[in-house]
Amino acid sequence: AAGFSPVDGILFDLGFSSFQIDAPERGFAFRFDGPLDMRYDPSSAVPTAADLINQSTEDELVAILWRYGEERQSRRIAQALMRARPIQTTVGLAKVVSLAVGGRRGRRLHPATRTFQALRIAVNRELEILEGALPAAVSLLRPGGRLVVIAFHSLEDRIVKRFFKREAQDCICPPELPICRCEHRAALRLIGSQPVQASAAEVESNPRSRSAKLRVAEKR
Repeated sequence: AAGFSPVDGILFDLGFSSFQIDAPERGFAFRFDGPLDMRYDPSSAVPTAADLINQSTEDELVAILWRYGEERQSRRIAQALMRARPIQTTVGLAKVVSLAVGGRRGRRLHPATRTFQALRIAVNRELEILEGALPAAVSLLRPGGRLVVIAFHSLEDRIVKRFFKREAQDCICPPELPICRCEHRAALRLIGSQPVQASAAEVESNPRSRSAKLRVAEKR
């Protein structure tokens, strides 16, 4: 936060651009055939999704799929990826995952949805960056200033919820300690006990808002 003046409000919209989703060359969606890139900044030197798939060990792939996609069949999918390597395209990846888990029958989501999410988050280090950005944002707020965060999946929302809860209380010592030793002081005040979610009318006009959760906290 160095180099910035205090502000009255900060908004984090954690969703990625629809223009990125709909651009086949970016590799974010299995609806289009394209290279497995998934970097938000294509000019950066960070590994692409194809690099992760084709260079990681089986255990590393399992960890990525489970941690960032909460994929229950992470081991089966990782083994299928290992057998099918090299995998270079979005459609190719989606086919491998679908075959590994038995297709879409009876599923609300496409079987590759969580795999694509996991790879995108891993490539861009989304959760680690969010964990660092939240305290930096609080440090920039004036007293009474508000931090607003819109999250689009449970992993992001869980980080925001826990951070807000932690920073809205004084003592964060383990409950078994008889006296406070942490000297932590609340920096935030929660605005609303539950996140704000899209109405049925909004979801109908903008289906991508279905999973959005908005949380607000005010600096003390």
